[in-house]
Amino acid sequence: MTMTTSIVRLALVGVALAAVAACAPRPAPQGAVETPAQNNPVYNGGGGTNVDGGAIAPVRPGSEQDFVVNVGDRVYFDLDSYQVKPEAYARLNAQAQWLQRYPGVRVRIEGNADERGTREYNLALGARRAESVRAYLVERGVAAGRIDTISYGKERPIAEGSNEEAWARNRNAGTAIVSGAQ
Repeated sequence: MTMTTSIVRLALVGVALAAVAACAPRPAPQGAVETPAQNNPVYNGGGGTNVDGGAIAPVRPGSEQDFVVNVGDRVYFDLDSYQVKPEAYARLNAQAQWLQRYPGVRVRIEGNADERGTREYNLALGARRAESVRAYLVERGVAAGRIDTISYGKERPIAEGSNEEAWARNRNAGTAIVSGAQ
């Protein structure tokens, strides 16, 4: 092995260690608010009317739409944190129950971060967020083999803007159904 190859490998190891160290838990600032997507009267097994007064199509039990509308597919994190917040427990407990009810469904937990920080830092943070959600679901009885994780870092924001509201929405982990839904 040449001296140049050794130096490059050592540099890559150093970058990887720095990225992991950067994700160490820090005290979270106050003020970040859980912004659940499911504060709506859509839970239905058979139609009704939506907030705008229009008809709601029935949601098929066990479908991806059932999961998103009636359970909720996203939880939020504090700045520089991958610790599941107490406000997220109800949603994740509902996800675990739904996944136990439909054992043929496989999911992917997608970790995300806001636009601040380097690409490497946000990829590592997103991975830790996804893994935190995965571990929570596994602790509640969902088979680990049914759950994959991925980090998108800051590459897939759900909210546009460079303000605290957008940043808070982009610090999340989403549960996406990969296969097995009805």
